Amino acid sequence: MSQLITELYKRKENNRLEVKRAREGVPQTLWETYSSFANTMGGTIILGVDEDTSGNLQVAGVPDAERYVKTIWNTLNNRQKVSRNILVEHNIRLEETEGKNVIVIGVPRAARTDKPIFINGDVYSGSYRRNGDGDYHCSEDEVRNMIRDSSRSPADLVVLEALGLDALCADTIQKYRRRLATVKPDLSWNQLSDEELLYRLNAIGRSEKDAYLHPTAAGLLMFGYHYEIVKEFPSYLLDYREVTDEESRWVDRIVSNAANWSGNLFDFYFLVAEKLMVGIKTPFALDENMVRIDDTPVHKAVREALVNSLVHANYYERRGLVVIKRKNSFEFSNPGGLRICPEAAIDGGLSDPRNGTVFTMFMLINIGERADSGLSNIFAVWKQQKWIEPILSETFNPERTALNLVMGKASGEKVAIKSGDKKVAIKSGDKELGKKTEEQRNQIIEYLRKNKECTNAIVCELLNIRESRARIILGQMVEDGLLVAKGENKGRVYRIAGL
Repeated sequence: MSQLITELYKRKENNRLEVKRAREGVPQTLWETYSSFANTMGGTIILGVDEDTSGNLQVAGVPDAERYVKTIWNTLNNRQKVSRNILVEHNIRLEETEGKNVIVIGVPRAARTDKPIFINGDVYSGSYRRNGDGDYHCSEDEVRNMIRDSSRSPADLVVLEALGLDALCADTIQKYRRRLATVKPDLSWNQLSDEELLYRLNAIGRSEKDAYLHPTAAGLLMFGYHYEIVKEFPSYLLDYREVTDEESRWVDRIVSNAANWSGNLFDFYFLVAEKLMVGIKTPFALDENMVRIDDTPVHKAVREALVNSLVHANYYERRGLVVIKRKNSFEFSNPGGLRICPEAAIDGGLSDPRNGTVFTMFMLINIGERADSGLSNIFAVWKQQKWIEPILSETFNPERTALNLVMGKASGEKVAIKSGDKKVAIKSGDKELGKKTEEQRNQIIEYLRKNKECTNAIVCELLNIRESRARIILGQMVEDGLLVAKGENKGRVYRIAGL
C-alpha cells in the first residue's frame, strides 16, 4: 500500500477526505465538495483515487493531469461557477503514486467573512456543507446564519426599532450599576443617568427613522426580559441543569422562560456562576494578608467557560444555550459554530466573539478574560492540574459549539488543585491504582475521545481482559466521575462525563 493511501485512510476517520475517480475529466461534483469543505471544517479532495463499496481506496490516476489542474484554477476564478477562490498555489499539487498521477486539493476552512462559499451563482441552492454522509445542501437557515456572520460590523449593535426602552429590566440595570461601582469606583460613568450609561454601553441606540432611543441587540440580550428577547430572537433559551446521574433528568434547573426572573444574560451569568462554584475543591491557602483564598484558577476557568459560551452564542440559531453540571465535569453548549478554526481558538491570540458588544459589557465589570485568551487560559489551567484535556467540539445543521471540562485524571490518581505556588492533594476515591490499571484507564479515555461511547464488550476487546475485570474498571471510572453510564446490563454504554 502506498504512503499516500495510508495517509488517506487516516483522514477518512474525521470525514475530511473526498476521493473522486475523475477519469473522464474534472467531475462537476468537485465543486459541491469544495463548497462543503470550505463552509465546514476544511478537507482534502483527491482526484484519481476510487473508493469501492467496502470503503477500500484504489489509485486509478488521472490522464493529462496538468490540463486538469489548469481547468480547476480557471473554474475557481470564474465567478459564474464559484463565488470565491480561497485556494493558493500550494493548495493544489500533483503526486505520483503507484506509477500514476493524482491531484491533491487541500481546501481550508473559509474565513467567516468569505462564507458562504457557493456555486453556480445561487447562494441558496449552491451552498453545501459536510456531515457524516458526505456533502449536503445547506438549509436556508444555515445560509442566512453564514451571511449574518460574514458581516464585519458587530451584529449585536443593531438598533431594534420595534422595541422600546421598557423592554429592558430596570432591576438588572441597577445590579449592573452596583457591580460597576464596586469594581471600578472611580469610573466617571458611575455618575451618569441610567439612560446615559446604557447609551455609553451601546445597550441602546438612536433610530435613524424616528430619532428615538431603542435597545440594541446587545442591550436586549444583556438587560432585557425574556418575553421581549424572543421577539427578536425566537429560539432564545438559556438552560442550566445539575445532573447527579444519567438516569435522572436533573436535580436543579434554571431556564430563562421560567417567568420568575428576567431571563437575560446578565442575571443568568450570576445565577449560574454561583451554582457552578459549589463543589469545586478549594485547598487551604492564604494571601499576603493572611486571608484565606477561596478562588482558585479552576474556579476562574469555569466562570470563563460560562461567559465564553454566552458571548459566542448565535441566539438566532435553533435550540438554546445549555450548561450542564455533573459530579466532576461541566458541559457548555451554545448555538452557533466557531467563527475561527478550533486550533486558533485554543492557541489564543486570536478571537472573534459573535456578540462583541455583550462581551465588552461583561469585561467592563471584570467578567471574562481578553477576547483572545479565554479558551487558551481554560486549557492552560486544565493542563496545570494534569486533568483530561478539555474537549472543544463543533457540529453543524444546526450549528453548535460545545466545551467539555472533566475535573479528573484519566488514571484516577490523586487530584490536586493548585492555588498560587501551593498544591493540595485531594483523593479521587480511596483507591490506590497500579500502573497497569492507569494505562488501561488511559486507553479507555483515548478510545472514547475518538469514538464517543463504548460498551463492556468493547473494553474487553480493547484491553484483552475478562468481562468481570472490564466491569470493575468501568465502574471505578464512573464512581470517580470520569465516565457516565447509560442503560442497563448488556445494553449499558459509557461516555466521558460531560460529552
